[in-house]
Formats: sequence, C-alpha cells, structure tokens
Amino acid sequence: MINIAPAIVILGQNSVTVARKIISVLPGATLYGLEGRTSGVDVSFTNFGETLRELFVQGRPLIGICAAGILIRTLAPVISDKRQEPPVLAVAEDGSAVVPLLGGLAGVNDLARRIAETLDVKPAITTTGDLRLGTTLLSPPPGYHLANPDDAKKFISDVLAGAQVKLEGIAPWLSDSKLLIDPKGDLTIQVTERLVTPTANCLVYHPATIAIAISGIIDNAVAVVLKLLADAKLEKASVAGIFAPITAAADPAIHALASALKVPTRFFTLNQLESLLSQGYSPAQAAAIAATGTSPIIPSSPHIAIAIAPQVIDPNTIGQPRGRLAIIGTGPGGSLWMSPEVKEILKSATDLVGYKTYLDLVGSLADGKQRHESDNREEEARAKMALDLAASGRYVAVVSSGDPGIYAMATAVFEVCDRYAKPEWDSLDIHVAPGISAMQAAAAAIGAPLGHDFCAISLSNILKPWSAIAQRIAAAAEADFVIAFYNPVSKERTWQLAKARNILLRHRTPDTPVVLARNLGRPGQTVKAIALDQLTPASADMRTIILVGSTKTRTIKRPDGNIWVYTPRRYIQ
Repeated sequence: MINIAPAIVILGQNSVTVARKIISVLPGATLYGLEGRTSGVDVSFTNFGETLRELFVQGRPLIGICAAGILIRTLAPVISDKRQEPPVLAVAEDGSAVVPLLGGLAGVNDLARRIAETLDVKPAITTTGDLRLGTTLLSPPPGYHLANPDDAKKFISDVLAGAQVKLEGIAPWLSDSKLLIDPKGDLTIQVTERLVTPTANCLVYHPATIAIAISGIIDNAVAVVLKLLADAKLEKASVAGIFAPITAAADPAIHALASALKVPTRFFTLNQLESLLSQGYSPAQAAAIAATGTSPIIPSSPHIAIAIAPQVIDPNTIGQPRGRLAIIGTGPGGSLWMSPEVKEILKSATDLVGYKTYLDLVGSLADGKQRHESDNREEEARAKMALDLAASGRYVAVVSSGDPGIYAMATAVFEVCDRYAKPEWDSLDIHVAPGISAMQAAAAAIGAPLGHDFCAISLSNILKPWSAIAQRIAAAAEADFVIAFYNPVSKERTWQLAKARNILLRHRTPDTPVVLARNLGRPGQTVKAIALDQLTPASADMRTIILVGSTKTRTIKRPDGNIWVYTPRRYIQ
C-alpha cells in the first residue's frame, strides 16, 4: 500500500504530457524536472543522480519517465534492503511502456497497473507469483497487513509448486485469486485482527477492521489505548482509524494516537450521531458504532470505545476528516517566488478560495481543485466561505499574493473568526503559510533600500480614516524610517499619494530616493527609482509598491545607466 505521494522525474519537456496524465490519477504527486530542459514543473533540479538518490533514501515512490537502465545505474549505490525500498518504475517518454523495477513489497506492481491503465498500455510485470496466482502475497491490498513477511518466500515457493492453501478468515482478494484453496490444505493463510503467533507454514494477515473511538479528555491516550488492545488480544496493525465526534477534532490526544498507530482520524457531526446518542450511547460508543455498524466490544471507559467491523474499514468513506484551512502567500509574482511549503499546500488542498487574479497565479497547481472566485473587495464574505468549506471536512487554501499576513487575507480570516465565533469553526486546523512580500521583492530588485529600520503603511482609506494614515506618515517620516507604501493609487483614490508626498517633504529632501515597483514577478515588471519631488499619482497604481528612502538612503550609479538603492546599516561613521 502506497501512502506517500510519488515523485515523477523527467529529463525533457517532451515528457511533461505523459507526466500530467500520471499525476491525474496520483493526487499529490510532485513533478521534478531538469533545470534548463523543462518548464512548468513543481521542482527543478540540476543534478539527476543526487536528486534521485535523495528521494529514494527518503522513501518516496519514484516514477522516472526515462530509460530503465538510467534509473537502475543511478540508484545502484543506495539499493540495499528490499523490505525498505520504495516503489521505482520506469515509464517510456511516449507512455508506451510501464516497467516496475523495485519495491515489490511496497506495491510497485499495483502502482504500475494504475499508471498503465491511465496510459492505456499493459504493465510489464514480471513477478512470477503475481502472474501465476493473480495476486501478490507479499504486497497485500490496502486494508491488510502481512504480519510475517520473513516466512513468505518459502510459502510462495511451495504454493507455486502446487501446495494447497487453507484459508481461515475473510479476504475477497485471496478468495478470488488463483490460489489452490482447500479446507484440508497443508499451508494456511489466516486473516484475523487477533494477536496470533505466525508459523513457517502460515501467513497471517491483519485486516483493518478495528475502530477506536474517543470522546473527552484522556491522559496518556496512547498508552491507555495500547493497553486496552493488548488486554483484548487485538493486533494494533488491524486498527483502521481513530473516530470521534467533530467537537473533539481539535483534541491533540486524538491526533497523537492516530500518529502513533499511523492511521487517519475521521469525525462525525452531531446530527450523524444524534440517533445513537438518543438511545443512551456515550459519544465514544456512538462514534464506534457509526464507524463499524457493530456494538463496541470495549465500552469500559466513557471516553473510549473499540469496535470490530465485519469487513475492512475504508476510513475515507466514513465521517469526514478534520477541516483544514491554510492561508497562503504566493509571493508577488509567479511560481518561482512560491515557497516549497505553499506548493505542498496547493497540491494537497481540495479547494482554492480567492480573488481570480491571485488564483490564476497558481497556474497548474490549481488543476483538479475546486475554485471559489470572488471580488477582491469581498474579504469578509470570502473568509466566511473558506471557514464554512473547511468545517465540512475540506482542505481549503485561501490564496493571497505577497505575504498573507501583510494587508491580506490572514487578518480577514482571524477577524471573522473573532467576530462571528461559529462553534463549527472551533475544530478547524488553521495555518498561515508566509510568502515573499511585495516590499521584499521590490527592495531585492533594486538593491537593499530596506537595509535599516523601515515600516509599511497602506494609503487606502477604505478601512481606516485618512487622519490616521496622515498621522502615521508624519510619525514615520519624523522617525526617519524607510517607508513602504501599499495600495498607493486606485481608480477611485488618486489624491492620497500627493498628500503623502507633501507630508514627507516636510522631513525629507526633494532628492530622496523613491523606488517604484510594478507588476513584480509578472509580465511587464518595472522597477525604477525617482526623486521624492517627482512622485505624483500618475506614478503608480494598485499594482505598484512604493519604497521611500530615509535621510540615509543612498544610490549607486551603474555603468548601464541604472542605479542601485540601499540604506546603510551603519548610522555612525
């Protein structure tokens, strides 16, 4: 079973089309491309060998759209333990062949089948057991765990030699295979959630049929649950998930337990549990029943219940995950200025919320996501929508340009949380992922004008009175800060910039350097320096960030006619 999103590695632009087809069936996959030969990829690399070996050692499934020999020779120095190696596949550049190379115990053949089906070809599977038995005993399907892989090699050899197998327990993937199943077979396959001691002639598979439900505060939850399982002689590998009422979704004990058992968490709304609660079941018992359809076998604690389902549990079909809301900053321009954290969030999110212009900047990372566009001035409504979407169990990314905490959507989300305080928002996992701010990008484009003390002031008087803005400009100018002006001019606001300039001229000389940076990181980017007395409303618009130097800010003329602008860190010479 593959739980880690694969890395797809390409060496040329011709491979992008095939890579995108593969990504369509492997959500969360990351596309790595050789720098200088590929574009539109998630991650660019310069050294193929180092990148591939690093990903392999990390345990990332690898799909190389290249010759199989290249992958084998590159990975040879780090191949050591077949039980630990991730799946590795080679895919032809034109998608005509899918060849599983490594990771037979990690589900490489199943991964090959998924990719081959997407590309409409037949996978080049060569594993004898897989071909003759119609299943891979060493790599069971999702929902089953092989307890004794060390015994599997001889077991499979005996089966291939014609030995009959006695099947104890229920496992459709085995019943429907080409195994010679006989109640009197010399070999045994046991499917059970109970603790058993395997033997050489018996393979033991633990099905994911156990649901652990929690409600309420539990001290040392991991230790308590492990003891309950041991006392009941239940195998922890059979735990399918941790289940709870949605009101407990923020409980760190639940997530610590899920992490310890390496299983997902799923939550039920009170409406989903209402019928069971009305029958006198505790919230934990109600969650266990809702997850399995059976009564708990361990209801001894009012806050913990354990139940066993008659069939393998697929947590993805039960309840909902904890809602997640990420407020991200894409930077002021294209994907090169997005942090790796932001890219990972965008790949994992189910829904993107934001102003259309900002959503468009996300590019291919928005593929397959639900887009929720709104006018740039509807910040409160946008924040409410994002919170409500997340409360339904979605993973929502609120997309801002620049840094989301600087005149952007992070403040709007927290303001809405504070003002309306809807109970269903209490369970959300809310996270802010920073981005490169416009003032940082502007400063970097022309030197280092923010090299000493600076501040940022928005010239928009929509949300605050001009009197407050004027007071802050005067105070910052008197204190000799470099000032970054956001939202300098719009179609409806043209006079504020001139007013700001006049205030500054009371404390600055007319030749004070002013940086005008427009469309940063986007087509048509311009960055130039002018003197303060030349600053007029016609100099800027809402796509412009303005940096006004302090009395110490200096310029350096360059041979090409351009200039550097910087503010010294040293005031005392």
